[in-house]
Amino acid sequence: MMRSTTDRLSIAKKLLSGLAVAVILYIFLTLSLHMIGHEMNFATLLPFKQRLWQGFLLTLVIAVLSLILSLLIGALAAIAQQSKVLVVSYLAKTYVQIIRGTPLLVQIYFFYYIIGTAWGVSNRYIAGALILSIFEGAYISEIIRGGLESIDSQQYEIAKAIGLTPAQTTRLVTFPILMSHILPALAGQFASIIKDSSLLSVIAVIELTQTIQEISAQNFRMFENYFFLGFLYFVMTFTVSMITRWLERIYKHANNT
Repeated sequence: MMRSTTDRLSIAKKLLSGLAVAVILYIFLTLSLHMIGHEMNFATLLPFKQRLWQGFLLTLVIAVLSLILSLLIGALAAIAQQSKVLVVSYLAKTYVQIIRGTPLLVQIYFFYYIIGTAWGVSNRYIAGALILSIFEGAYISEIIRGGLESIDSQQYEIAKAIGLTPAQTTRLVTFPILMSHILPALAGQFASIIKDSSLLSVIAVIELTQTIQEISAQNFRMFENYFFLGFLYFVMTFTVSMITRWLERIYKHANNT
């Protein structure tokens, strides 16, 4: 009974704190708009709701596809870096260093107009998802590699001592521990995938940012348009954050038991 009351008080405290933060931000924004003499009117976006919805869906599709591909690329690159075959290891390390050492905007132009043209990848949406996956995969590779190296070797010795096969060790020991270690970092990287997709507008991928740019050229309401754009990106990244936190609790609970 005492614990239940404490939990309710804790939830109430969190809700009140969140409400206080929202009020502070609202007052700050309202005051800032008043100081520049601008009044927000989001009704100007209503005629474009269909285009906004299409841009939002396309951004989600590209982000989800890039998320899956970048995880695959990152995992393969992380494993390849630890390969005893030097050519494979050096190739993976070179990929990571080059991708992490150059801006995404440069890579978009390079991969789309040079590599994509050479290999016949003409679909802007497929090319955009591939470019984003290659870029994010290099960062995810380092996250996974660091997570693998952080696992105590004693865990493997225990697994071997109780007779677990390599496959069982991977499924029951390596994977749960690895996920609990890397999920916070992966959450930030997944959010970056969503935000970085906005740069695909430079190759005329009509995702959310490109849609807003086209709408702004018609209704000339830059403040409302880009404020709403930021809100939509926040909704997507916040959702990713909540899902990864939920998964993090599951894996931590699994490791503790």
